[in-house]
Amino acid sequence: MEKYKILRGKMSERPIDALDRAKGKKVMIKLKNGEEVIGILRALDLHLNLWLDDAEINKQNSTVKVGTILIRGDTIVYATPVTV
Repeated sequence: MEKYKILRGKMSERPIDALDRAKGKKVMIKLKNGEEVIGILRALDLHLNLWLDDAEINKQNSTVKVGTILIRGDTIVYATPVTV
């Protein structure tokens, strides 16, 4: 019975909660157009619109530094914290 309670607690967490814990940390965002954006997550909303600082966009073999960027949630394939 105790094992069930532990699993149930983890399953009740929403993916947005996990991303919310990454605020202030470096994240990598994969976009539907194939680009990857890496930057410091500052804020997000329920639509998964993300505000990043110190952002870089990786396109094929090049990297473009863009600074602060807002990424619209419906363009995101996935987002993950980056460990350095």
